[in-house]
Amino acid sequence: MNQDSHELQRLLDFSVAIAQEAGEITLRYFRKEVGTYRKANDTFVTDADLEAEKFLRRAITESFPEDAILGEEEGERDGLSGRRWIIDPIDGTYSFVHGVPLYGVLVGLEIAGEPTVGVINVPALGEIVYAARGLGCFWNDSPARVSQTSSLDEALVLSTDFGTCAQHGFGHAADELQRRAAARRTWGDCYGYALVATGRADIMLDPVVAVWDCAALSPIVEEAGGTFTDWNGKRTILSGHAMATNGALYDEVLAIIQGKEQ
Repeated sequence: MNQDSHELQRLLDFSVAIAQEAGEITLRYFRKEVGTYRKANDTFVTDADLEAEKFLRRAITESFPEDAILGEEEGERDGLSGRRWIIDPIDGTYSFVHGVPLYGVLVGLEIAGEPTVGVINVPALGEIVYAARGLGCFWNDSPARVSQTSSLDEALVLSTDFGTCAQHGFGHAADELQRRAAARRTWGDCYGYALVATGRADIMLDPVVAVWDCAALSPIVEEAGGTFTDWNGKRTILSGHAMATNGALYDEVLAIIQGKEQ
């Protein structure tokens, strides 16, 4: 392992550790009475989100004081190092508030603008999926790979909420993908991407996402052998919409979205 790989491994190990500790913070609130508020965009935020993000910011600042930080709840702090941590203390707050265990802590790290390290910690299920560029993807410490499903009619397609696809201009594509797939489920938010990265699902669709939803997911899905793009096929975390595939299904999925299927 060269020097750069050693440094990347150190950053990944740190990311896993803080994501696990933030997950423990959320579990102290999970399925208990917790302060819950609605933000201006009508989404939920809880005391658990706020405490977990404060912990993540403090841990990053103490270890890497020159790094930038972007978090869902407290905004952005500029840095000097060329690295930016992008964090979501609870991805899937709707699930969290309703006592559903399919929420996660997301820790992502950009280096020179490239999403390079990612962690999805799903603490209520005891699952953690993590990756760094060139170091592979892991699921609870075992190597993780996407599925080998090669035909949409054998695929499991997921979305956080299929019903919102039409609202964001993806209604026809989502309907067609659901119609052609073998099965469809709404195991959504970051957990859907974890399922794709670990080979338990084949396609994950999100018609609307924020950058803090995506930063950790990109390296995880790609290091597992899959694709992470927007709905136009662009490899980015900035478009406001995202999809992941196992790679083998990517061309078929994109052709349907673009209306170019045979």
